[in-house]
Amino acid sequence: DALRLLAILLSLCRAYGCGKPYYAPNIARVVGGEDARPHSWPWQISLQYDKNGVWAHTCGGTLIATNWVLTAAHCISRKYQVVLGKQNLKEEEAGSVAAGVEKIIVHEKWNSIQIINDIALIKLAEPVELSKTIQPACLPPAGEILPQGFPCYVTGWGRLWTNGPIADILQQALLPIVDHATCTLPDWWGSTVKTTMVCAGGDGVVSGCNGDSGGPLNCHPGDAWEVSGIVSFGSGWGCNTLKKPTVFTRVSAYIEWINEVGVCMLKQSSGC
Repeated sequence: DALRLLAILLSLCRAYGCGKPYYAPNIARVVGGEDARPHSWPWQISLQYDKNGVWAHTCGGTLIATNWVLTAAHCISRKYQVVLGKQNLKEEEAGSVAAGVEKIIVHEKWNSIQIINDIALIKLAEPVELSKTIQPACLPPAGEILPQGFPCYVTGWGRLWTNGPIADILQQALLPIVDHATCTLPDWWGSTVKTTMVCAGGDGVVSGCNGDSGGPLNCHPGDAWEVSGIVSFGSGWGCNTLKKPTVFTRVSAYIEWINEVGVCMLKQSSGC
């Protein structure tokens, strides 16, 4: 019944909270992209579609509650399943879960031409059981703006290089924040980047790439990891282009929208 479910959710909140992985990420030496420590980003999901009878990875996403996933609007076009608790997409892994989808909510003002409001929520058919390998990320405070150079990490199974293969093993890479004033300079992204977006990277060496779309920009401004951004777009000239940082939907600009949708969040100190 409802009371029993609430009690279970409360116990899970106390056990796992949000943004505090059981297996800490190996971030001390990250300069370029590299294999992530297994299950150190336990909110990372693989959004998969039916490709000739086989489920295939197409986008990333972030678990933000036991039955809600945050992703990019531009990822949404067909029927999906959500796979959680994965490290290697090509191998069977204990504790991984393939979850059905109950509904998908794309932001009502999503514009595919201007690439604005590139955010969507996926409600899972059933709440997933939290574990050492499946945990939610925290949402940032509404309006939060991280400063120039703040260290964040992009994660995903996207292409390893421009036109290269999709990664089998979850990748992570350091992408420092590029502030709005810099990112909107004429020789950077100019007016393409709006205040509802956040840029990261742009050194011409490391960036997000095709297949990372919808996945998280993981930042740690407090005592837990937040999903500060959703991979939205990058340079049309390739995945690692100087002065063309990866552009993310800035999640802190959409907290009110997420609340209006009715997502029941797991808090670190209390239940839903």
